[in-house]
Amino acid sequence: MPYKQFDRSQLKILPLEQRVHDVDLDKVLLSVDGEIPPFEHPALPVLAEAVVKARREYDATVLMMYGAHVIRTGNAMFMIELMKRGLVTHFATNGAGSIHDFELSLIGHTCESVAKYISEGQFGLWKETGLINDIIAEGAKEGIGWGEALGRYIWENNFPNREKSVLAMGYHLGVPVTVHVGVGNDIIHEHPNCDGAAMGACSYTDFLIYAQSITKLEHGVFLDFGSAVAGPEVYLKALAMARNVAHQRGEKIAHFHTAVFDLQAIDESDGYDCAPPKTDPRYYFRPWKTILARTVADGGKSFYVRGEHRQTVPNLARLILTLDEQRK
Repeated sequence: MPYKQFDRSQLKILPLEQRVHDVDLDKVLLSVDGEIPPFEHPALPVLAEAVVKARREYDATVLMMYGAHVIRTGNAMFMIELMKRGLVTHFATNGAGSIHDFELSLIGHTCESVAKYISEGQFGLWKETGLINDIIAEGAKEGIGWGEALGRYIWENNFPNREKSVLAMGYHLGVPVTVHVGVGNDIIHEHPNCDGAAMGACSYTDFLIYAQSITKLEHGVFLDFGSAVAGPEVYLKALAMARNVAHQRGEKIAHFHTAVFDLQAIDESDGYDCAPPKTDPRYYFRPWKTILARTVADGGKSFYVRGEHRQTVPNLARLILTLDEQRK
């Protein structure tokens, strides 16, 4: 059936210098050695111990999956420090997480007013951000993943804030930072130079890199910060693949820690180690049933931490870094 398609050549793409930005890197970026917003939760010391033990005693995977808001709220330097110390072995995000990282590393600003620009028909249609599509197309030709392609471009083109970019530092340090996209989810998919095949190829390569990391999750730690859809869904499929192969070898991937950091009103008294009933609207909050309940049912431990990412990320990271120093 010859359905009509939208003609992207009609779009007007404007330079980023004309966009009003809501986030300024210099104003939001937290320093590893500076003051951080106070936050306490009984799960944080337990998780810090689990991370350090996973890395120093078992050489197991510690994977941090994060939504775009984690980058937008200035946590990159703590994530990079954990990367440098070998305490987190894999970072993973969605398409928006990679876009904010790219824009911040390039111009030190990100985030547009959706209300303002969707009304004007300009939302997402910015020239420099669309460059990501060309970078991904080149990455697909080389058979590398989305995260590596973007991180390499940021690093090798010496973007002004490349050392504050999780993508670029992952490339520089050889730590995987994978990007897991959905078709039509991100502003770069609006652009005339978006190639769906290249996009799928690069993100699928990242999925296979992610799945390989999950093969070493026994005695490891999986942390999900504010990724309510991609986080649990990508993790679930990768864990199924890893366990399939492990079972064939007579091995298990069962004893590990998971944690979800979000704003949903869930506490331990809810018994989140079991999925809520379908009559409870929270059943449809995927991180609960997938990360907190089903995938740790064979011997893992799960935790839920309610709080803002600007509080939870740096406070957990500082506990991990401090504990690791004490063990030396």
